[in-house]
Amino acid sequence: MRKGVIVSGEYDVTPIAGQPHLANIRNDLQITDSKGHVAFARESIDKGRFAVTPDEDDIYDFCVLSHPLGHIPPEAAGSIREVSLVIKHGVEAKNYDQIAAVSQLKPLELELTKLEDLSASIVADFEYMKQREQEMRDTNESTNNRVFYLSIFSMVCLASLAVWQILYLKKFFKSKKLID
Repeated sequence: MRKGVIVSGEYDVTPIAGQPHLANIRNDLQITDSKGHVAFARESIDKGRFAVTPDEDDIYDFCVLSHPLGHIPPEAAGSIREVSLVIKHGVEAKNYDQIAAVSQLKPLELELTKLEDLSASIVADFEYMKQREQEMRDTNESTNNRVFYLSIFSMVCLASLAVWQILYLKKFFKSKKLID
């Protein structure tokens, strides 16, 4: 998720048909970043909505945790629950019906607002891609320079080792009186 871009969604946790014993299992929703910081947490979920606005660009994990409440019968071991998670981000995460009601917008004005937000999102995405392309180009050039200098260093090392080997072998063969 990118910094400052709203991410919203809906979740629904339902037991598979024919498993009423799952009533004593609590489910929690937790959204964490790659450093382990919790961006969103809600306990005892079954159905609902969430919204998160990240503080920085990062990879976030969406996790539904199941906790037994009291004694779990043996038939509940390995029970299956179905989790439905619908995630929306950016422009599609905005609730335009609520915006229209608060701002008292006409349908045409609402559509223009949607188009304006969509075009701003596209421009922001292009700026982000341009920034990432520049970062990748800089990384590529830096790596290219490092490989160039490493190859020069390797060639100098190989040449110096070859000269040393020739001089050593010449001295060795002279000491053994195999050459003049």
